[in-house]
Amino acid sequence: QVELVESGGGLVQAGASLRLSCAASVRAFSSRTMGWFRQAPGKEREFVAAITWLARSTYYADSVKGRFTVSRDNAQNTVYLQMNSLKPEDTAIYYCAAASPGYGGSANEQHAYVSWGQGTQVTVSS
Repeated sequence: QVELVESGGGLVQAGASLRLSCAASVRAFSSRTMGWFRQAPGKEREFVAAITWLARSTYYADSVKGRFTVSRDNAQNTVYLQMNSLKPEDTAIYYCAAASPGYGGSANEQHAYVSWGQGTQVTVSS
């Protein structure tokens, strides 16, 4: 049974920061690539960031590069998304996702992930 629970979303003004957390109840968490995706109203879900198992590599969408940072705490089975300099266009539901243990393929594609959280709303006002 895999459960991913996101938290930390909210309503903030442009320029503010938020930190999202994703608590994972999942076997072999440390060997899973973890990703963050988002879906804005009327748009398709898109890749935001990912971190490979053992945190050896991180990946970011161009739209968030330099503003967002993904990290993980394998001892706590938690992955984080630090979001700085938020913009109104960052408004979306943010989802945490887990790949299969040992997955070594592309980390920015949705089909790589086998488990998804319910999402947390982030709203950035101008």
